[in-house]
Amino acid sequence: MKYQAVVFDWDGTLADSTGRIVESMQCAAKDFDLPYRSEYDVKQIIGLGLPEAIITLWPQLERDRTVVKGVAKQYGLHYQDEQRTEVVLFDHALELIGQIKTLGLKVAVATGKGRVGLDRALGQFELASVFDDTRCADETRSKPHPLMLHELSSSLDVDSERMLMVGDTQFDLDMAHNGGMDSVAITHGAHSLEKLQLSKPMLVVDNLKQLSQWLSAQSEFVLKEN
Repeated sequence: MKYQAVVFDWDGTLADSTGRIVESMQCAAKDFDLPYRSEYDVKQIIGLGLPEAIITLWPQLERDRTVVKGVAKQYGLHYQDEQRTEVVLFDHALELIGQIKTLGLKVAVATGKGRVGLDRALGQFELASVFDDTRCADETRSKPHPLMLHELSSSLDVDSERMLMVGDTQFDLDMAHNGGMDSVAITHGAHSLEKLQLSKPMLVVDNLKQLSQWLSAQSEFVLKEN
């Protein structure tokens, strides 16, 4: 197989968390009397690091980092509220991760979440020991800058052209392109099919099961060739 590692985005790709993100961001904005942003508006910034997402939604805050930090803190508090929309893994997520490891590939996460948030999520789903490595926006550069992928390439000891990025936003796909990696767009997350196609992913799937089937086909082809 061409690939030696598969890198997943988290929110909207492996975890069905977009509803909770939207609610939490809208509540944080209300806490600071910021202009209302619709569900669509908030979905468009999913994938960015939290400060970058807040400034994209409210550009007037670019020179007021104190408020940005305050909104980010409130967002985190709202996101942890268990009365918000439940976050679950998308169907076939665990099976797909297991399949990738069975194929002998490494598996990683590159996310716009902060480290505390990702570690909490991995603990919730008992996945902390499953991934070979993870990168979060608050410990590197925000998407679509490719730094987190370059760091994963180094830590996994896999060249960029042998890695595959899977994500549900343009930020994921553009990051992969900027990092010299192939990408797969998945349509069950935050960004529309039309928006994803603008980034020219190698493959578009509607769900994780379709990605699993595609990976199986690639491995079977290699076996037949050999």
